[in-house]
Amino acid sequence: MHGSSLVASSEAARVAEAAVRNSYGRLLAILSARSHDVAWAEDALSTAFESALQHWPQTGIPAKPEAWLLTVARRVMIDVVRQRQTQAAALPDLLLLSDELMEEVDSAAIPDQRLALMFACAHPAIDASMRAPLILQTILGLDAPAIASAFLVSPATMAQRLVRAKAKIRDSGIPLLVPDQSVIGERLDAITDAIYAIYTAGWADVTGAEGQANLTDEAIWLADLLAALKPDEAESLGLLALMLYTESRRPARRDVSGEYVPLAQQDTSLWDGRLIHAAEKILRRASALQQTGRYQLEAAIQSAHVARRISGQTDWPAIVQLYAQLMHITDSPVVAINHAIAVAETAGPQVALHMLPTVQAQPRLQNYQAYWAARAHLLRSAGELVLARQAYDVAIGLEPDITVRRFLQKQRVSLD
Repeated sequence: MHGSSLVASSEAARVAEAAVRNSYGRLLAILSARSHDVAWAEDALSTAFESALQHWPQTGIPAKPEAWLLTVARRVMIDVVRQRQTQAAALPDLLLLSDELMEEVDSAAIPDQRLALMFACAHPAIDASMRAPLILQTILGLDAPAIASAFLVSPATMAQRLVRAKAKIRDSGIPLLVPDQSVIGERLDAITDAIYAIYTAGWADVTGAEGQANLTDEAIWLADLLAALKPDEAESLGLLALMLYTESRRPARRDVSGEYVPLAQQDTSLWDGRLIHAAEKILRRASALQQTGRYQLEAAIQSAHVARRISGQTDWPAIVQLYAQLMHITDSPVVAINHAIAVAETAGPQVALHMLPTVQAQPRLQNYQAYWAARAHLLRSAGELVLARQAYDVAIGLEPDITVRRFLQKQRVSLD
């Protein structure tokens, strides 16, 4: 009996975690839309999750877990409002939440207000540096340490900033709704950056863990929704095309034994032709708008890589030119690294090494794994084997993914 109880508890936890992971943004958006208080909605949703872990092993998993969580979270919010009885302003919230509880919640009928929540997080009243982190936490439920790592700040600092940003939404009365067309463009950069950050968080896990794969699916869904909402904006289309190109290569990222395979060595016959076709069609739509932006250029670079699928050769001259345009727009050290790698294919590794940013000029690169891996590759190609070994050692030490680490170790050993 004790064993079956453990199984039931484990299964209840699995279902609850899946419901929260897959529906967090949807549930938080609908709870926040009524109160304009994201932190309050987060607390209510967290309590509902804890209640599920406590009750589902005894009562059984409900037929509609998402609807169950939403109902419990609303009740939690009503309890909080009742504790504020002296505040007349709380009455409308109480009445509205009570009315909603009288209706049976159907998971399929829960409105999807994630995009509205994203636009609230990208409101001009929110500090520009916090718009993308706030979207990542509210839509996906990523914790402060994970977001802090992506934005190169301490977890404590990121947590404080997130609290302040949520308070701003509440105190300023920022509405949770999709604004009219004239306002969408003003907040587009923050939203596209956040969506791409979501995608790269999922793509970074080469092992294809379920949770990370959900991140990439979520990002593509959000980009598709954004592109549908703003079809005349090249960056929305470019972002969607970029992610579809990248996603098309997922089947070739690992060999039959599960080992990491870099882009240059991938079997192009494994690339998903359906996704490539969709990406090409979307990129053509973006190009016809005659706007030039970061994501459109990055998608064009991926399109140039796709040429190898047909001709057997990568169009490096086109890639070099596109990276040069991208550098002009972004002045990003990450873009500079990729530009140098492309230049090595057309002008040689020595030229590329001179173009590669230095840690002295860009201190953040000190702990950026991709920089050291690129430097090791270029030094190896230039015959600078001692320096290449040193760069490989740093890259290996910084790489969290075991399959990529093994690949770099093999590259390092081949120099001995």
